[in-house]
Amino acid sequence: MPIFEFKMPKMGESISEATIITWLKNVGDFVSAEETIVEVATDKVDSDVPSPVSGTITEIRFGKNDIVKVGEVLALISSDEKVAGKKITIGKTETKSMPTEIKTAAVTRGAAELSVAKLQVNSNSDAFISPLIISIAQKENLSIEELQSIPGSGTDGRLQKSDVFQYLKNRKYPIQSKPVANVHQSTFPKPKINFTEGKDHIVEMDRMRKMIADHMVYSKQTSPHVTSYIEVDVTNLVNWRNENKDKFQQKHNEKLTFTPVFVQAVAKAIQDFPMINVSVDEKNIIVHKDINVGMATALPNGNLIVPVVKNANEKDLAALAKNVNHLADASRNNKLKPEEIQGSTFTISNVGTFGSLMGTPIINQPEVAILALGIIKKRPEVITTSKGDEIAIRSMMFLSLSFDHRVVDGFLGGSFLRKVGDYLEQFDTTTIL
Repeated sequence: MPIFEFKMPKMGESISEATIITWLKNVGDFVSAEETIVEVATDKVDSDVPSPVSGTITEIRFGKNDIVKVGEVLALISSDEKVAGKKITIGKTETKSMPTEIKTAAVTRGAAELSVAKLQVNSNSDAFISPLIISIAQKENLSIEELQSIPGSGTDGRLQKSDVFQYLKNRKYPIQSKPVANVHQSTFPKPKINFTEGKDHIVEMDRMRKMIADHMVYSKQTSPHVTSYIEVDVTNLVNWRNENKDKFQQKHNEKLTFTPVFVQAVAKAIQDFPMINVSVDEKNIIVHKDINVGMATALPNGNLIVPVVKNANEKDLAALAKNVNHLADASRNNKLKPEEIQGSTFTISNVGTFGSLMGTPIINQPEVAILALGIIKKRPEVITTSKGDEIAIRSMMFLSLSFDHRVVDGFLGGSFLRKVGDYLEQFDTTTIL
């Protein structure tokens, strides 16, 4: 009976490794073709990996929490089926079974290539740093010296993702290259948490919540946050949407929400102020050519994820609506692909969805700004008309921009925020969908 090598499939562009969450089958179990046998994780996305063939599992080569490279053999399956050309389906992504010899995948282009090259040039020639670790180092602004200082728990001392995140959890900010004398150490004791047995209960953070917590703390300790606010009159936009949402639904079979309009306004404003679309790499500012707008999205379990509208400035409103609706639906149903949550250069957070008037969002590293959009509320406002000042009922909304004061000053942050507001207030109500 032939033995089929069940390999770690490719799960997206630039994804070279994945972590095993759990095996759903054991050695000796029979598995049917297309039946899920292992769950794996890449960054924030968890994926079910099915077997391409039917047969009996004879060997499992990796355990829970092991990091496995794309193309490595996960398990052996004894099967009578012909397996040549079989495909492995992950969610909605199909990839052909990987060949035995796996070529090294190219790491991201543009600024990412610069950072990766810097890491590789400066690294010890005898040390192996995987593309996954390099990617994490880029996002967390880790230098090669810091990476080399982290003890590896993998085979032959290899550095694993868990090692890096554990280091980041205990990392001191800001990083000091030399000891600083007379540094004040806080003597304030950790506050006691009262716990009433039988009434209170403990909920352990899941993997995603731990990552979010670490990312938020890191962002606050890395970027000096400043938040600016403006109020915009979106009455014309609201009226236009109310008049056109049914027509849009009939023509494109897509819902017309405010989000694609927000994304479009942000993309236009970024073109006017490109220095808001940057990342900080030590003493260098990397200006991104692509305008990729992330949408902070709440998941059904309460966690947060940021799917990305790629090249938002190149899409019209209909294309943006289709893209936004797809990402929102995929988020709610846990069907986001790994590449759909990567590469954002600017993020928006629609806090108005939850009824909030405004927000002070935390920057999504390694970006330098994030925009919060508050609830749209009707109220009486003083407006200027040809007849003079009048009181009218208007639809008003607060916008708040949190920005990294290391590279974004008040003039740039305030000007960019005002430009977004102008695009929303001056929305072309003659837009043809």
